[in-house]
Amino acid sequence: MTNPEVAILMLCLFIVLVLLGFPVAFTLLAMGVGFGYYAYYEAGSIEAFADIFDNRIFFLLNQNTYSVMENDTLVAIPLFLFMGYVVERANIVNRLFFSLQLAARNLPGSMAIAALVTCAVFSTASGIVGAVVTLMGLLAFPAMAQANYDKSFASGVICAGGTLGILIPPSIMLIVYAAIAELSPLRLYAAAVFPGFLLAGMYIVYVIIRVWFNPSIAPKPVMDNAPSKGQIYWELLTSFVPLTLLIALVLGSILGGLATPAEAAAMGALGGLVLAVIYRALSWDKVKQSVFLTAKTTAMVCWMFVGSWTFASVFSYLGGHDVIEHWIIGMDLAPWQFLIMVQLIIFILGWPLEWSEILIIFVPIFLPLLDNFGVNPYFFAMLVALNLQTSFLTPPMAMSAYYLKGVLRDQIELMQIFKGIMPYLGIVIFCMALMYKFPGIALWLPDYLFGPYVK
Repeated sequence: MTNPEVAILMLCLFIVLVLLGFPVAFTLLAMGVGFGYYAYYEAGSIEAFADIFDNRIFFLLNQNTYSVMENDTLVAIPLFLFMGYVVERANIVNRLFFSLQLAARNLPGSMAIAALVTCAVFSTASGIVGAVVTLMGLLAFPAMAQANYDKSFASGVICAGGTLGILIPPSIMLIVYAAIAELSPLRLYAAAVFPGFLLAGMYIVYVIIRVWFNPSIAPKPVMDNAPSKGQIYWELLTSFVPLTLLIALVLGSILGGLATPAEAAAMGALGGLVLAVIYRALSWDKVKQSVFLTAKTTAMVCWMFVGSWTFASVFSYLGGHDVIEHWIIGMDLAPWQFLIMVQLIIFILGWPLEWSEILIIFVPIFLPLLDNFGVNPYFFAMLVALNLQTSFLTPPMAMSAYYLKGVLRDQIELMQIFKGIMPYLGIVIFCMALMYKFPGIALWLPDYLFGPYVK
């Protein structure tokens, strides 16, 4: 049944319900089943009450649920999550921040640089923005406040650094994108290496330059007993090197073709447990907490997939995708105009929605149009991945700001956090423009490792 007006109503109603606070996964399921029942309804087919369930939407829901369960790509998600939760509860991050703080003590804004690098490393291991921002808010913010750092400046560092995990491999967000767009997760990981570290490097350069011109926002910490170089090297060797090496081995095995993302994630999870044992921080309670949180987050992601695929199938069956495709093609846009329009839409959607909702619901609407405009899907994926950073940094619904405010409570005002994250929002947009001008930032490494992309 083609009824594009109903499809557009379906999409608008979904946005309204999400903004009202309804759970995304179950909203998708309910709307997919509800509108799907209308779409697949055959007049005169219901002869008895028992035939109410004789509708193809229920077969579609069952098929989508089974497809998610057997999707090999998604197996990596719970394993990466488990690795992150184990690392978080093993107090490795505390040691990491302390050692980096000692190593960067002679640089302007040393504690902010240490916090950014710690966020990048930990968020790469974890991939959970809320966990990174929350933990770093409890760990790094009090230390920077005690050193008389400007509160807005310190909060901006933590919020921006905490979002890097959804971009720098091994990223859970890229695994989700690979499943949605039916792209190779290996190529996506390779494409994200340079953009991820470029953005992290820009954050650090910004901190150094700003503190250089305005030292009052990040006074140099006074150390009565300055550690020796040997002590600093030892702290780095016992905290920074093990975790970084674990991440490098996981990522290297994937890019080198030695393991699939799921296999590498399994070894990463085992490596996280080994690190926790080495640091004498592993306990049965911590393992139970990690398993519970992993199961909870994985269930949320998987149900979002089931709901989104059901929603998208009904939306397309009603003619929603055709309406949007004809509308965009009818505008006779150049490829660069199409990219700017799509990225602007995603940027605006980042105000009320999180990356998962944008990625699972709205990005698939634009994916079929890439061939019409001759856009490399991996290049488009990196633009989207960079753009999704803004969904955590754009007021008034900057979720990283609310995560930080939730743990700091009365120590800082929300407007101070918003003020601190705005420069990083500008850096993300600048990085997107730079990558558009030089596509090789995203495409050189995957082309070098796996050959030029051929559809």
